[in-house]
Amino acid sequence: MNRGMILKLSIDITMTILMLVAMAYHITGILVHEVVGSILLVLFIAHNLLNRRWYKTMFKGTFHIRRILSITVNLLFLVAMAAVMISSIPISREVLSFIPMNHDMIFMQFHVMTSYWGFILMAIHVGMSWGTIINAMRRLTGITNPSRVRTFLLRVVAILIVVYGVQTSIERNLGSKLLVYDPFGSWNFNESSMSFLMDYLSVMGIYICGTHYVLKFVQKQRRNPV
Repeated sequence: MNRGMILKLSIDITMTILMLVAMAYHITGILVHEVVGSILLVLFIAHNLLNRRWYKTMFKGTFHIRRILSITVNLLFLVAMAAVMISSIPISREVLSFIPMNHDMIFMQFHVMTSYWGFILMAIHVGMSWGTIINAMRRLTGITNPSRVRTFLLRVVAILIVVYGVQTSIERNLGSKLLVYDPFGSWNFNESSMSFLMDYLSVMGIYICGTHYVLKFVQKQRRNPV
């Protein structure tokens, strides 16, 4: 694996981890949340600069289903993250405390809503590249030989993660956070970091697994049209 790919993969993994930390605002507190958000902004810019070639070729070539989905998801993710960053400015209490602001509740609600959309779109974005990520990890670990047993066990784990993720989404009422309605109401300020991490990783798992297997099905249909 070349250095460029390792750098991109490292940035993507770091962004994913920091996104989870940022989502745990009620656990980490305001200062950590805003510092992590600032780092995320820098990494997000770096991610887009490293992948600038994608923007140059975005509207070139053949437009099949996978490519249309990729363009749509990536652009929506870009918009969501831009909205998160912009809406964070008027509600900052620590990093930008030197700027007089009103901390308007509407901006806070919009920030939470776009954060959750960004979180889901990030998971879908990861899911669209999951095959590439797995292949890269295989080369790094030296596990390159196919194994039916390993594949079966991994699929069982994926199913369990999705089931737990769906249950978590319902229990945490995540649907309401995708709307402006009551974005703060279901936060548990006494929960442990481990509980939060397990729950939100499982939610990510829904969209990563779903996207990965939907795209595999689409690719199979393209190879074997009816």
